[in-house]
Amino acid sequence: MDYNFDWNVVTSNFPRLLEGLGLTVQITLIVIVLSMVLAVPVALMRMSQIEVVRWIAQLYIEIFRCTPLLVQLFWMYYALPTLTGITIPGMVSAVIALTANLTAFMAEAYRSGFQAVPEEQVEAGKMLRLNRVQQIRYIIIPQALRQQMPVIMSLNISIFKDTALVSTIAVADLMFTANKIASESYRALEILSTAALMYFIIAFPASLILSKVERNMIEGNKKGSTGQKKLLRPKTAVAGKAVGAQ
Repeated sequence: MDYNFDWNVVTSNFPRLLEGLGLTVQITLIVIVLSMVLAVPVALMRMSQIEVVRWIAQLYIEIFRCTPLLVQLFWMYYALPTLTGITIPGMVSAVIALTANLTAFMAEAYRSGFQAVPEEQVEAGKMLRLNRVQQIRYIIIPQALRQQMPVIMSLNISIFKDTALVSTIAVADLMFTANKIASESYRALEILSTAALMYFIIAFPASLILSKVERNMIEGNKKGSTGQKKLLRPKTAVAGKAVGAQ
């Protein structure tokens, strides 16, 4: 079957697509900033010694990790107004649902990073008379963020792509705009291919940066291990000579 491509429909509607892409990026940035902040208390609650607090955090995390994001979007947009009696705009519903979802995944990444911080460094903070908040702020969070940066970046890339789902609740993002233009022009192939390319142009460089960060961390760990071995060798040699002399 022959298909005659008509890319004029793309050029004539490109400003509309850019406007939709702008809203997509705006939603993504808002969600990432909110999630990176909110995930900290959720992760700390998940590590709490108080069982009730820990269970509440775990329940929240598992609900949003184990249910589809599309269902969460629909629930925020259709069900929540039924419970509250307040009409929530699509943009606000989208931000709430995406933030709640990303916060759950981000909290688990933070928790893993928090638990990987050496206890000796926390004890050193106590010796410097840092209170718990200062320990978390100056010792635990910076190291956890650095260690979990590849995971955090991967989650952020995923949420950028998942914003395409907000088109289902009439938010005029890139996907919603592309679908609307495609239905108006009957040129779905050209329009949707262009939309996919626009997503790719933003996500692919971020993916390359993520790969570079991961390589740098692996190389840094290897150098650290080599340095530790070099420091241990002289001590081992001295110990061997001492045993021989005996």
